[in-house]
Amino acid sequence: MGVEVQTVCVTGASGFIGSWLIMRLLEKGYTVRATVRDPDNTRKVKHLLELPKADTQLTLWKADLSVEGSFDEAVQGCTGVFHVATPMDFESKDPENEVIKPTINGVLDIMKACAKAKTVRRIVFTSSAGTVDVEEHKKPVYDESCWSDLEFVQTVKMTGWMYFVSKTLAEQAAWKSAKENNLDFISVIPPLVVGPFIMHSMPPSLITALSLITGNEAHYGIIKQGNYVHLDDLCRAHIVLFENPKAEGRYICSSHEATIHDLAKLLREKYPKYNVPAKFKDIDEDLASVVFSSKKLLDLGFEFKYSLEEMFAGAVETCREKGLIPLSHEKQAAEDKLVGAVETCREKGPIPLSHEKQAVEESKENGGVPADSEAPWFIN
Repeated sequence: MGVEVQTVCVTGASGFIGSWLIMRLLEKGYTVRATVRDPDNTRKVKHLLELPKADTQLTLWKADLSVEGSFDEAVQGCTGVFHVATPMDFESKDPENEVIKPTINGVLDIMKACAKAKTVRRIVFTSSAGTVDVEEHKKPVYDESCWSDLEFVQTVKMTGWMYFVSKTLAEQAAWKSAKENNLDFISVIPPLVVGPFIMHSMPPSLITALSLITGNEAHYGIIKQGNYVHLDDLCRAHIVLFENPKAEGRYICSSHEATIHDLAKLLREKYPKYNVPAKFKDIDEDLASVVFSSKKLLDLGFEFKYSLEEMFAGAVETCREKGLIPLSHEKQAAEDKLVGAVETCREKGPIPLSHEKQAVEESKENGGVPADSEAPWFIN
């Protein structure tokens, strides 16, 4: 397709993958139409507006997966669409209506918008490893021909089950629509995406990836036999697959595999002050890793740039900088002790409130408390 200046649409623009993808597209000279649910929510779009070239090459468009036809205007006139947006709520009380149906209807609405526009030359859909490998008995190797066992998923209902169902049904519906409307459609299948990020809150992917640090045991099953890709590698792959005229079909984009034991060892060595567990109940110590084959992507000439250690270092450092995880459990304990002491002193009256604030601010500067007190910590 070449790299001439083109206008492309990116859905889910404010999210983990969408925002980084937009950054890379702007760097390459693309004009980007970024769809978000509320362009006026400054807190959620500020990181997009601050990107280099955003003032001249980026526009924000209001669109919602649950509103039919809301993507039509943003897509009209674009040569490409990167459909990244997806509802992702593992705690939903009504997964059928809050996650599954909006995901399927949303992708079909995007496909209709592309068919109506008559300018879109290619659609790149961000799928998920959850469409490929969720089944009772793991295979040693997975490729693009594999699909998850939805009957098994809906019976067991493991953590994230509604996401696996929604992404699988949505991708299958998109392939059917692409054939019916003669649309050039490609799906990119990432495993767990890890790395630094520019969005304001904790990416759902990192809630799982960093669960060994935060102690979120509900997510251990997802990383038991994990596969990983750096966010930047994934976004570069999206652009390569959009630009390469030979690209077609599904593409797994996975650079590393690691069992939960491998990952725990890496994190314990890299971050000894976190309480990363060494043993896991009901998980065999000689657990075999599972391979997600990216051969098809590599055969196009794509190269992965980042190691497993680099992607986790980027994720941890960014989370620390944004106050989304403590610098260490020791420093978190020290912070709690400090805040408790200050509260006691204030109750007894020897220091004014302003001094308390100063003490906490000094603690922040020393890494004791998160910089963003509104940010979720995801510590269970």
